[in-house]
Amino acid sequence: MNKYRLQATVFVLVAFMLGCNEFMVVGVLSDIANQFNVSIATVGYLVTVFATVYAICTPVITVYSSRFNRYKTLMVLMAVFFIGNTFSGFAPNYFALVVSRVITAAVAGSIISLIMTFANSIAPRHKRAMLVSWIYSGFSIASVIGVPLGTTISTSYGWRYTFIIISGITIITYVLLAWLLPRQVPQVRSTMLKQLVLLKDPRIYISVITVLFSAATLYGYYTYIRPLLTTGLGFSVDSLNWLLFLIGIMNIIGNQLSGQLANHAGLKSIPWVYVSIVIMLVIMPLTMGIKWLGLVFLMILGTTNTLQSAPMQIHFLSVGERDYPQALVLASSLSSIFFNFGISLGSATSSALVDVIGLDKLPLEAAVYAALTLIFAITLNRVIKRHDERSAHE
Repeated sequence: MNKYRLQATVFVLVAFMLGCNEFMVVGVLSDIANQFNVSIATVGYLVTVFATVYAICTPVITVYSSRFNRYKTLMVLMAVFFIGNTFSGFAPNYFALVVSRVITAAVAGSIISLIMTFANSIAPRHKRAMLVSWIYSGFSIASVIGVPLGTTISTSYGWRYTFIIISGITIITYVLLAWLLPRQVPQVRSTMLKQLVLLKDPRIYISVITVLFSAATLYGYYTYIRPLLTTGLGFSVDSLNWLLFLIGIMNIIGNQLSGQLANHAGLKSIPWVYVSIVIMLVIMPLTMGIKWLGLVFLMILGTTNTLQSAPMQIHFLSVGERDYPQALVLASSLSSIFFNFGISLGSATSSALVDVIGLDKLPLEAAVYAALTLIFAITLNRVIKRHDERSAHE
């Protein structure tokens, strides 16, 4: 295996590590609630807190740290992540667990942003889209393997061991990064204001709104995937692992298709993706009484909800590299920042509405966010077309 393949594998491992840390909580909500004697709705807000802190801290840390060596910055952030995650495994109460999640959330976004920047520097241009899609697949692999495995470990030994295992993966990843990453990569150091000018570009600010609503669409129902499968569709608790495995496999397939889209149709295909998502989410409440049909809908949604990831990330990297080189790391972080704002929005909305409209109607709330994603995806394509036409005439 050549060095590039090893580097690509470690990048995917980083995404897997971060994905396990973020998503495993979804699979162990009930166990944490029982341990600390709090309601499952209260524990559900761990998802919202993590996503909100992630979204707020990532741009601040990313912009501030751009003046420092990227390799050293990444290794420091990995060390902080290890401390926060290990603290989660030993948290004595719910408040301490929240604090530990805040620590890991604060650095997780900047870690993946730096990984994306290293990937952009290391990958040959014709392989860049597929590497990005594989890095995103690391998060999906975490949902395929990490979430069911975490649920099994939590059920058999206790939820704390899920975080301890992630700490073990973090140590392995840290050593591999220290071995494989270049100590110096090209970077343009600049002030915060010069970096933030990126956000004034309509190709960027419309993109981030699109990402935000796409994440809100997913977490409008995925926050409650466990009760949707059991209470909603009537599957047994014992079948949760293989059901989450199936949905996760569809996520991985979606990420790979996402890489293909980035190489071919790109962002032009995203409006059609969200037309189909809106239709499926509107129909889905009618499938709640039909166990296997409802599962099929969730599996297809698992594929289609990930299709925008690589085209959007390549879009951010391309605009940043071409027009805002001083803000390349910030550009690479925007997708994850606003995806987590969207997670926060979607999970908070579903938590607020689940007792009002009922579990089976949550897909309708997600459909509203999908419709908004569709509108902004169409707008984005028009803005890009106008920009390209204007550039061609200059």
